[in-house]
Amino acid sequence: MVFETALLCMALNLYHEARDQPLVGQLAVGSVVINRVRDPRFPNDVCEVVFEGPIDDNNNPKRHRCQFSWYCDGKNDEPLNKVAWHNSKNIAAYLLTGKPIDVTEGALFYHADFVSPNWKNYKPVVQIQNHIFYTIKGE
Repeated sequence: MVFETALLCMALNLYHEARDQPLVGQLAVGSVVINRVRDPRFPNDVCEVVFEGPIDDNNNPKRHRCQFSWYCDGKNDEPLNKVAWHNSKNIAAYLLTGKPIDVTEGALFYHADFVSPNWKNYKPVVQIQNHIFYTIKGE
């Protein structure tokens, strides 16, 4: 049951964050989740990483304050594109059971290229389509 839960959380994140990306971009987004699970500064569970962020008094995620924006954007999170959802589940299974190569060089963060966060302490390592991936400077 634990694997199925992790698979669902990873697949939801891939679907919402990267379904319009090429395969390498989807693998990169998944690698960030795995890198965070392995890093002691983040939760050590896939679902806890994916759903990390503050919650309000009604136990709902605070809008626009989550680690992954889709989770707290106020929109319906049900996957509607069946082909993309199927692909997301397959990629999630590969990431969680295979030995995938981390194309992000250990990235813990990323953002779309149309936003400009003030990330002075982060080092960009790769850009895949419109996502820029980062590690922490000096690590």
